[in-house]
Amino acid sequence: MTWHLKCREDVNEVIHPAGNEAWKHFDETHPTFAEEPRNVRLGLCIDGFNPFGCSATPYSCWPVFLIVYNLTLELCMKSEHIFLAMIIAGPKSPGKNINVMLRPLIDELKELWTNEVETYDSFRQQNFIMKAALLWTISDFPGYGMLSGWSTHGKLSCPYCMENTKAFQLQYGRKTSFFIVIINFYLLNIHFVEIRKIFISIELKKAIPPKTRWYFDGRKG
Repeated sequence: MTWHLKCREDVNEVIHPAGNEAWKHFDETHPTFAEEPRNVRLGLCIDGFNPFGCSATPYSCWPVFLIVYNLTLELCMKSEHIFLAMIIAGPKSPGKNINVMLRPLIDELKELWTNEVETYDSFRQQNFIMKAALLWTISDFPGYGMLSGWSTHGKLSCPYCMENTKAFQLQYGRKTSFFIVIINFYLLNIHFVEIRKIFISIELKKAIPPKTRWYFDGRKG
């Protein structure tokens, strides 16, 4: 559970989430939590699917998993170390009501964050006070909208670009396209020939991704 300390020694290569910017920012924001390396760092994964495949039976199943990132990459991504916290099932997608269904899990995570839980360390053969923190969530873009409450539809669906977005609506389908936004970032390393003539008559300029947004409690936007 303390292996994540070792992977920070190599500053030139990120081999574990413990070496990325979000993890380091969390440690700087919550130094008391970071003092105990055995405190649990969690990631929440969620995605929905129809267990009946492409049949006409309308049904939605949303498993919710918790991943312990204190472990090595070889262990934390093994099925035996990924915890199935709950399954949200029903005739249709939970939508915004997913917050109500996640409430029991949220209450338990808040208790592990705010209250001190005495835990036994079998390796050191001693008790210690353990806390747990949910560092991030992993989902597709529609799942992100359900978890965060952010509208992932329309021109302002990108939570990073927001009002500075270069997204536009297609002339005939009226669908929102982020093609130009993505191409602007790729132009830093890749040369596209006559791309604006092929897709849209907009002058393309090299641009860097938008600045990372942080919430007041240290979470990454």
